[in-house]
Amino acid sequence: MIKAIFFDIDGTLVTKQSKALYSTRLAIQQAREKGILVGVATGRGPVHLAERIDYLTMDMFVTYNGQLVYQGNEDIYQHAFEPEVLKEIVTFADQEHRQIIFGARRRIDGSYVMRLSQVGWVKRIAAMMPRWFPVRTTKGLLQSFSPNRSTGRYGRLSILQEPIYQCVLFSAESETEKLEKRLPNVTFQRSNPYSVDIVPKGGSKLLGIHKFLEANNIDPSEVMAFGDHLNDLEMLEGVGIGVAMGNGQDETKEYADYVTDTNEDDGIYKALKYFEII
Repeated sequence: MIKAIFFDIDGTLVTKQSKALYSTRLAIQQAREKGILVGVATGRGPVHLAERIDYLTMDMFVTYNGQLVYQGNEDIYQHAFEPEVLKEIVTFADQEHRQIIFGARRRIDGSYVMRLSQVGWVKRIAAMMPRWFPVRTTKGLLQSFSPNRSTGRYGRLSILQEPIYQCVLFSAESETEKLEKRLPNVTFQRSNPYSVDIVPKGGSKLLGIHKFLEANNIDPSEVMAFGDHLNDLEMLEGVGIGVAMGNGQDETKEYADYVTDTNEDDGIYKALKYFEII
């Protein structure tokens, strides 16, 4: 019996317009009325999260790709970067004039370009961009014409005095190998072609989900999860029922137990009906 359901946000829980379908709202309401816990498992942080999920009512939150997990007002799990690892990331970003943001419990800071990319209307525009868009060229332009190329730009940020759970770097998929060699003490999670999430070594949505399950005495076999991108692979494979969205990556679909319709065409509602959850 399913006792908990987790949803990725972008490309899954909401549409390209960052809105929750009526069918999604209905499905979540019906699941909660049956006593099933419903929550998000996302690469996003808690800042402005209610807006990101279109103000849906949720029971639990696995954020920053599993590094910060909370239920109501209680933090269940916190896994921030070790100081020396964070210093490696900051040094890399400063030396190469990279666009990066740092995520703490209640705020984010860093590159203005990257902070702007977290705004809802910018995300909607990005969602409509074709996958062949020249990210590598754009990255070079951003580095060359960055409004702030001063030495130690990021190292002076006051947010670095707080626990940092995740960094988001503007980065093309093609440079993944380079990043792994330069920053070997972190884990990279990717949810789009334009940026990569950097989390403490070994971090994942599945790890965060397990921390929540341990606190609530729920077995992974009693969990259902929905996702669409590469940072959802472990989550879909590691729970009782993993559902990939019809608009998801081909590799993501291979890891899922079931492929539903798209996030624009009632995919969540149809999957919950198929498995007789609602």
